[in-house]
Amino acid sequence: MGSRFPSHQLSNGLYVSGRPEQPKEKTPTMSSVAMPYTGGDIKRSGELGKMFDIPMDGSRSRKSGPINNAPTRTGSFGGATSHSGQLNSVSRGSVSAGGVPGSTSLKKTNSGPLNKHGEPLKKSSGPQGGGTAISRQNSGPIPPVLPTTGLITSGPITSGPLNSSGAPRKASGPLESTGSMKMHSASMINNQAVTHLSQDDEYSFRKSFPKPILWAIILLFVMGFIAGGFILGAVRNPILLVVVVVLFAAVATVFTWNTCWGRRAITGFIASYPDAELRTAKDGQFVKVSGVVTCGNVPLESSFQKVPRCVYTSTSLYEYRGWDSKAANPTHRRFTWGLRTLERHVVDFYISDFQSGLRALVKTGYGARVTPYVDESVVVDINPSNRDMSPEFVRWLGERNLSSDDRVMRLKEGYIKEGSTVSVMGVVQRNENVLMIVPPPEPFSTGCQWSKCILPASLEGIVLRCEDTSKIDVIPV
Repeated sequence: MGSRFPSHQLSNGLYVSGRPEQPKEKTPTMSSVAMPYTGGDIKRSGELGKMFDIPMDGSRSRKSGPINNAPTRTGSFGGATSHSGQLNSVSRGSVSAGGVPGSTSLKKTNSGPLNKHGEPLKKSSGPQGGGTAISRQNSGPIPPVLPTTGLITSGPITSGPLNSSGAPRKASGPLESTGSMKMHSASMINNQAVTHLSQDDEYSFRKSFPKPILWAIILLFVMGFIAGGFILGAVRNPILLVVVVVLFAAVATVFTWNTCWGRRAITGFIASYPDAELRTAKDGQFVKVSGVVTCGNVPLESSFQKVPRCVYTSTSLYEYRGWDSKAANPTHRRFTWGLRTLERHVVDFYISDFQSGLRALVKTGYGARVTPYVDESVVVDINPSNRDMSPEFVRWLGERNLSSDDRVMRLKEGYIKEGSTVSVMGVVQRNENVLMIVPPPEPFSTGCQWSKCILPASLEGIVLRCEDTSKIDVIPV
């Protein structure tokens, strides 16, 4: 053709423009021709032997039928049987055992990849289908052992990624039954990070007053009454007996006053105690800090109302004992309210100081000594006439295996949730960049409050005071 554009004729007779396509080197394809089994002998490794200038044997690969009574080789060799699939009986990838030095070298040598223990792999990395096995030569370097990241696996199919130990990772999600919720709550309560408080941790004037001084006062009054009675009978002079009676009445009045108003006096003492600034507080100094609460690693949930993200929870059930009703506890007296059950827990939390803005970790968890002064509100009042009108309360009793019978009961609940304002009294401890408030090594005394006729009281551990708890309305029943 007389055009300046080159053209060429195709094999079918057509002329097309352009230069004829240069023949490209044919890319090697996977052949179904059986490869000779070298048994690890470099002389039988084909091109690998030429690299080392080793004379090759005259016998090259030859086709053969299926192997009969020949030991199978595991690994990545095409003729091996693995867990990924079974070869059929007409596999052309099988090779004869001819030319193999012996069964000993067959077992000891392996040119395929090894696992991390240096042993040949027992599973292939892909399926084998169509009845044709693909032969491979594995005479290259051993591939590195990959960590169990969950991306490449050769084990059974799981429903999710694997953890560092190779086990299926447990996925978090909503619980499917109330039984799981109970197990979750029980696991939280049994956590070592949670401090369980009892009624003994509350303030009581009778418990805080020194026992030796109490018994000494009782002994003096007994001796005074005996002496006054003796003098009155011997000389008819009642002066000593009258003095002893007056002193006894005064002491009894003071003890009764402190028993009834001692808790209110201590909360007033805490409120009047000056707040310290964490920025200038020294290590080991006893301070009072007021601020906003932030939850730590283990938040709590209130028992009855299910208030989430709390650092302190308290739920108490009281019963009133009449003349012929049952006692709530062994020390329950008639015509009084007695405690039947108490659930009180506290964990570590953070407090942001109002004075300096610094945040400190309050160590109230892990069994620390804590004295709480947290206001509680009445949630439920139950009597025989309205017992069936509070299903939530009946459910709460059933979860704890408590019977209601015909008792008059009262449920109180208090908590410190995230965002509440609290006052904390404890010892400052600085550990590098961490600022903590820990329990003091010895009890702290409030001293005498003469204007209020209040005797000294001892405060043990960290003191918690919260008076801004949410106003809890009594559930109508």
